Amino acid sequence: MVGGTLEIRLPAWMSATEEAHWVEEWSRRFRRRVATDRIDLAARAASLARRCDLPTPTRITWVDDMRSRWGSCTVDERTIRISSALAPYPDWVVDYVIVHELAHIGVPDHSREFWQLVHRYPKAERATGYLIAKSGDEHVD
Repeated sequence: MVGGTLEIRLPAWMSATEEAHWVEEWSRRFRRRVATDRIDLAARAASLARRCDLPTPTRITWVDDMRSRWGSCTVDERTIRISSALAPYPDWVVDYVIVHELAHIGVPDHSREFWQLVHRYPKAERATGYLIAKSGDEHVD
């Protein structure tokens, strides 16, 4: 940031098309980083785990490279990764994805027991609908 403006420097040899692509890409990455900075994932996960009586993760982080999922959980390590694409979404949607992944720490599959844990979050159904609408997909993991 230079004087409140995002400054992006590119090599002079780039074509106008390449420049436009990279300006958009770096701007998108910057917006995601700013959006993720507003949410303390560890504190949010701890609070949701207490409220919904779910296990807590050993680590929860934002990741930029998720293309087909909103979050993922490595059960054996009790680690959770949340897609930074969620950061600009409403907090209750981010919270739902966190709860979904916290539930996986206790139940690794998508069984009835798993969904009972997820639905301890009062806005689970609403958040699922929001994510379906945003993804254009009828199945959100």
